[in-house]
Amino acid sequence: MDGRFKVLVTGAEGFTGRYLQRELSKHGYECIGLKSDLLNKDAVLSEVVTVSPNYVIHLASISFTAEVDTNKIYNVNVVGSMNLLEALSQLKEPPDNVILASTAAVYGAAGKAVLDEEMAPAPVSHYACSKLCMEHMSKNYADLFPITIVRPFNYTGPGHGENFLIPKIVKAYKAGQTQIELGNLDVSREFNDVRDVCTIYRIIMSASPTLGVINICTGRSISLLRIIEIMDSVAGVKMRFKVNPMFVRDNEITNLSGNPSKLLAATGYKALYSIEDTLSWMYS
Repeated sequence: MDGRFKVLVTGAEGFTGRYLQRELSKHGYECIGLKSDLLNKDAVLSEVVTVSPNYVIHLASISFTAEVDTNKIYNVNVVGSMNLLEALSQLKEPPDNVILASTAAVYGAAGKAVLDEEMAPAPVSHYACSKLCMEHMSKNYADLFPITIVRPFNYTGPGHGENFLIPKIVKAYKAGQTQIELGNLDVSREFNDVRDVCTIYRIIMSASPTLGVINICTGRSISLLRIIEIMDSVAGVKMRFKVNPMFVRDNEITNLSGNPSKLLAATGYKALYSIEDTLSWMYS
């Protein structure tokens, strides 16, 4: 890579965006963060035309599922995305690939332990619904430039918002707490490393632009109980935990992960970081 290829990143100053900028820069890309408010259609158009990017990675969104302002969720995640795609449609030279970050939450309560791209989405939150709306809306632009939709499963790392589960747990250890309230400790989910996710985004960006929808996952799930055990070892303390019934969901699937087959076939990439690596990194 010789640095000629410009990558426009929305949400570049967010949690994922900061790591993605480092990953892209390390491999010689010119990474440019979108500065305009996505809801300001004219400003987005002006900036996109000025940058004229070779690639686009759209990360910006309202990502916290407990966000109470539902209008904000749909405005940013759907209308903001439409403004970006509309601006890209005005370029004289269309981008080589546009990656839209959706979410594995679009699968909803699918009733299956392993989720793959062939499953019909069934979102059960406004956040997930807004992301599925974005996916469908983007089809209006699919004949103008390549669009790849990525559905990441849970991932984390230093700087992740403390309203998310793993950062909340790590914070409790760093603060010297002796007890933490959690939900069902036997529930297992994927918790991948943001560094792996950003590497995958870079590889997908420059790979075949005909991947369509692809899960960003490892297929590795881990229980909350095991995370507590790892953190006990990392921090050298014994954390007591209390199950808060408010955090326990009825009929929750105990073990849930993604099927990485399509991702592996497309990229050949296998995660470099284990959950132990990620938790130690966050604690230190």
